[in-house]
Amino acid sequence: MTETLKARKRARALGLPMPGTPGPLNAITDVPGVLVGSHTLSSHADPSLQTGDLPVQTGVTAILPRGFAEQPIPVWAGQHTLNGNGEMTGTHWIRDAGWFVGPILLTNSHGVGMAHHGATRWMLEHYAGPWRDNHLWAMPVVAETYDGVLNDINGMHVTDDHALAAIRSAASGPVAEGNTGGGAGMICYEFKGGTGTASRVLEIDGQRFTVAALVQANHGIRPWLTVLGVPVGADMMADRIPDRPAELGSIVCILATDLPMTPGQLDRLARRATIGIGRGGTPGGNNSGDLFLAFSTANAGPMPQLSGAAWRQSIALSDECLDPVYMAAVESVEESVLNAMFMAQDVPLARPPGGICKAIDPEGVLDLLRRAGRL
Repeated sequence: MTETLKARKRARALGLPMPGTPGPLNAITDVPGVLVGSHTLSSHADPSLQTGDLPVQTGVTAILPRGFAEQPIPVWAGQHTLNGNGEMTGTHWIRDAGWFVGPILLTNSHGVGMAHHGATRWMLEHYAGPWRDNHLWAMPVVAETYDGVLNDINGMHVTDDHALAAIRSAASGPVAEGNTGGGAGMICYEFKGGTGTASRVLEIDGQRFTVAALVQANHGIRPWLTVLGVPVGADMMADRIPDRPAELGSIVCILATDLPMTPGQLDRLARRATIGIGRGGTPGGNNSGDLFLAFSTANAGPMPQLSGAAWRQSIALSDECLDPVYMAAVESVEESVLNAMFMAQDVPLARPPGGICKAIDPEGVLDLLRRAGRL
């Protein structure tokens, strides 16, 4: 690893004039109570992980909407799919009921089953009493993107213990970005991609709220890449990955907020992630799974099966106040993707072997933005 790569900087730290006002951490953990953890597997760092001919470069990212709350407390949610060539578990119930309980895990395409197993194990252990005393189901959200260009994906190296490790490591504070957790083996616009996050704060009726995103960015081809409206990818065509004329990846976007919103409003908020990734240049390729989930930590209460109440009361934002919320989501997703790319580091290719998936050159991007009058 070069000194340049060790000193990777996020988009704002590089001087990119990103729109909107971020929270203190500019991360999904700016939403009160939301925790993030990760577990990364890299045979480049630990050769003992490699069991076959191909390197291991993968992992699991965990988002805990309610942190380590002792009781299972749902979060209201909405989900949207731009292009469905991917998997996100639990979404049928989210569309019907408008809520879910438990962690969100992000991993690779062939790790979904083991990650789901690990998340279920954690829920059964952490919420042992309610699950022992009631007929409850565990249906965590697990989403994936394909990392088989950089990782021995068919070796199925992700286990339920790795999922548990990611969950148990979850914390508030800055979020590790780039080659971390489920993003370890991901590629974005043919540069190294991975995990990225950003947030926006806004004031509504004298109260301060946060909208934030975390992405696992693995989408796009080089000619599409656009930064702050400038088509930089067309001028950064060197070091492209061989034999990659079409989209081969996906993106998962998780939006979190402490705004009180209905499931229908959260469904509409999830749709705005589409605009966020579109600002980066992607049309949502045919081979891409572009999967978006939005949740709100407001209106906390017990699972309906445990409340014993016939009625439930809650508050929600007026639809007429949603425009700045939508914009916050768009801006957070756009910046999260850039943070994933700018914080990533070079990784050797697994297939085809012998090459390198290069991290994006920050100075090259800045130079193109200067020439376009954006800096």
